[in-house]
Amino acid sequence: MVSKVLANPRVTVVIPTYNRADDLRRCLDSLALQTLDNFEVLVCDDGSTDHSASVADEFSGRLSLRFDTADNFGGPARPRNRGVSGARAPYIAFLDSDDWWTPAKLEKSVAALDAGADLVYHDLFIVRDTAQTVFSERIVSTEPKHPMFKALLCTGMSVPNSSVVVRRALIEQLGGITENRELISVEDYDTWVRISRLTERFVRLPECLGYYWLGGGNISAASPKQISRIRTLYAQYIDELPLADRRRAEGFLAYRSGRIAQMHGDVTGARRSLLRALVQPLDLSYRLKAAYFLARSILP
Repeated sequence: MVSKVLANPRVTVVIPTYNRADDLRRCLDSLALQTLDNFEVLVCDDGSTDHSASVADEFSGRLSLRFDTADNFGGPARPRNRGVSGARAPYIAFLDSDDWWTPAKLEKSVAALDAGADLVYHDLFIVRDTAQTVFSERIVSTEPKHPMFKALLCTGMSVPNSSVVVRRALIEQLGGITENRELISVEDYDTWVRISRLTERFVRLPECLGYYWLGGGNISAASPKQISRIRTLYAQYIDELPLADRRRAEGFLAYRSGRIAQMHGDVTGARRSLLRALVQPLDLSYRLKAAYFLARSILP
C-alpha cells in the first residue's frame, strides 16, 4: 500500500512491526498529529498474520505512508534496514510500533539536526496500561559524554531507540543495522556504538517527546538470553578500549548482567555478577547501586 508521495521529505520515519495492529494504530495516530508535516512513513512489517496492513491503510489519506511486508525475520533489524534502504529523506527517525510521540517531536528533532547534530535523542514517558492518563515515570536518557564510544561501553548511556533521529548517511556508512541474531533486541545500542566511531555530535533534547509502551511483549525483557546478547555486544568492542577503560567496561557489563539476572529471579547469578562488578573500577554511582542490589540479594 502506498499513499500520497511527498516530493522532498525531510524525515523518513521507520517503523518495524510484527502482529501489533492495535498498537500500530496508536503509533500512526501520533504521527498524524505532528507539527512538522514534511515527512514520510515506512511501516516495515515482519510477516504479520494480523490486520496490520488494513490499519496502515486507514492512514493513507493522512500520512505519506508505505506499508512494506516480507517474510518473518524474528527481530526488528531487518525490517529497519528495509526502511533505511527505502528512505528518501536525509534524516531517519526510528519508532517502534508499540511506542508513540508527542506532536512536536519531529519539529524539535529536525531543528537540532539542522543546527549541526548528527544524532538526536530524548526521554520517553513509560506507559504500563492503556487507560493510563498520568505519566510520572520516564526512561531517562543520558547527556552525551565524550568520547561517546567510551561512554556507551563504560557507563551504560541511555539512548532510547524510539527517540532517535539520525542522519541517513551515517546508517548507510555503517552498512546498515546489524542483523546478527545473537544481537536481537540490542542491535539499536550496537548501532549507537558504531556511530560513535564516526561522530561525536550526539545531542540530547531536554524535553520528554514520546511514550514507551511497557504493556507486554517486549523482546528486551530480563532473561538469560538478554544477558547473552549484551555480552556478545561487548565482546565486539571491548578490546578497542585502553586497559583502564576496558576494566571499567567489564565492571559495568558485570553490573548490568547482575541486575538482569536479579530481575528474572536468578539470585545466584545476580550475586556472582554484582560481586564481579565491585572488584572492577566501576564508576561510583554504579558501585553504590551494585552494593545495594547485592545486599538485597543476600538479606531476607
